[in-house]
Amino acid sequence: MSKITIATLKAMKQAGDRFACLTAYDAIFAQIIDEAGVEVLLVGDSLSMVIQGHESTLPVTLDEMIYHTKAVSRGAVNALVMADMPFMSYNTEVQAVESAGRLMKEGRAHIVKLEGGRALVNTIKQLTSFGIPVCAHLGLQPQSVHKLGGYKVQGRDKYSAKIILEDALALEKAGADMVLLECVPMLLAEEITLALDVPVIGIGAGPHCNGQVLVLQDMLGITPGKQPRFTQNFLQGSNGIQAAIAAYAQAIKEGDFPSKQQSFTS
Repeated sequence: MSKITIATLKAMKQAGDRFACLTAYDAIFAQIIDEAGVEVLLVGDSLSMVIQGHESTLPVTLDEMIYHTKAVSRGAVNALVMADMPFMSYNTEVQAVESAGRLMKEGRAHIVKLEGGRALVNTIKQLTSFGIPVCAHLGLQPQSVHKLGGYKVQGRDKYSAKIILEDALALEKAGADMVLLECVPMLLAEEITLALDVPVIGIGAGPHCNGQVLVLQDMLGITPGKQPRFTQNFLQGSNGIQAAIAAYAQAIKEGDFPSKQQSFTS
């Protein structure tokens, strides 16, 4: 696999080729995931839960995100490294530029991801004006879990679906290089994917997105408690972790994951 860039992912979308994304939080797993052919490594603020043991993504700090992004960037040779901007690190345009700049300069991220709709239009314009690539995160936004009243599927009614679609179009126009859709009905995700020129990554958003992402621990089936319906244990029946990650990437590229049974219809 050659070096993956944003241009690579856009070309894959235009060609109809799917790509894989997986979370990573350290150098060794980053190397393993990279070697398995996964195109995008997401240093997710999910590390607050799966690494630090918190109940939500809110407690993780910018310094901690930089630390883990730096570790992942050392292990990644070919994959694109995407880093989450943590809660309260992009409240203003000035703060957003400072936070994203640190994630790229110190953490060596290739692109940053931030949660929010049209309220972030000016923020994304400012970031991209400084040459900072951005992935916009729509649908279920874990940093707003208390506002949303829990981890719930978004866009189930016509009005909220229309808002998400309009947000996606507005953020693309503002300069977003990618869009991530979390926990939205698969028909809405398909509509957004077709409407946008930039690549769309899904998690719990059905099989029609250009790329798919899972939390590493969910994909390996080692997260305690009930698993979300959109995950799959690729470690079960495989010959070790490396084989499981390779099977995950292959299943995405061949269109076998996620299935309609792992998606939300409404």
